[in-house]
Amino acid sequence: MTASTLCRSTAKSRIAAVCAVAVAGTLLLTACGDQTESGSKKAGDGTSGNSAPLFDKLPEKYQKSGVIKVGTNAEYAPMESVENGTIVGVDPDLAAALGKQLGVKFEFTSGSFDGLITALNTGRHDIAMSSITDNKQRQEGLDDSGKKLGKGVDFVDYFLAGTAVYTKKGNPEGIKSIEDLCGKGAAVQRGTTYEKALQKQSKACTDGGKKAVDIQSFENDTEAQTRVKSGGAVAGVNDYPVALDLARKANGGKDFEVVGEQVDAGPFGIAVNKDNTELRDALKEAVDAIIADGSYQKVLDKWGAGTGAIDKATVNGGK
Repeated sequence: MTASTLCRSTAKSRIAAVCAVAVAGTLLLTACGDQTESGSKKAGDGTSGNSAPLFDKLPEKYQKSGVIKVGTNAEYAPMESVENGTIVGVDPDLAAALGKQLGVKFEFTSGSFDGLITALNTGRHDIAMSSITDNKQRQEGLDDSGKKLGKGVDFVDYFLAGTAVYTKKGNPEGIKSIEDLCGKGAAVQRGTTYEKALQKQSKACTDGGKKAVDIQSFENDTEAQTRVKSGGAVAGVNDYPVALDLARKANGGKDFEVVGEQVDAGPFGIAVNKDNTELRDALKEAVDAIIADGSYQKVLDKWGAGTGAIDKATVNGGK
């Protein structure tokens, strides 16, 4: 996702607030690794011979446990959301494909978006995969003022998305782009890169002699959507693929519409602790492998997210 220092650019344009992750009622999704019946090891049994192509690239910790713990915020369909008690979407399906290459399970736990990087660096998760926009601020662990908050994280970039504006169906205020939000209410999830996009636009409004954007920030994106639907805000701002999915599916496509084109496209990255370079590099190889074998594009097309496809994984490619 495209958050002050933690974004979903957070993919669902989904940057690094220090919050505790909500763990009550957490949800798990398992992406199973590829296994063979003879001459191979099951992930986690501590023996050699796992036949997954990139198993030997993993740190021994994950070879023995057979599990990579993933932090996410499952509120950004089609990237990640909850259906019938299970976390589904682009990121879980990509993780399942990565698991086949690496020979381990990816177990997803949903919590607060703006606490994901903190939870990662305190060891609650091994990685964070939640439409998180890769940028220098998150890489270096800085807040909006440039103050050092932590050591930051590394990113394995796997997707590209920008910021989009959506309105109630029919667009009653005639909003055509984010520039039209001067003096108007706009709803957004707190701690995302698109909240920063609204802050940037609000400054542009006042610098140009217009009224500031009335930025209405919410703990989760569902609340922001409700605000737009009720008319309390003329528009919402989100990741482009998330906004498109919302417009297509909410109430059968009757509630919202996307206006204009996506702007400020940037990479989504899998966040990894900076000390865990071996895992980071194994994930990069696995992303390149699923791009090469076609399973990557198949997942994106399944969820209508093909416009975000990349040709090659990068490490810390965000600006």
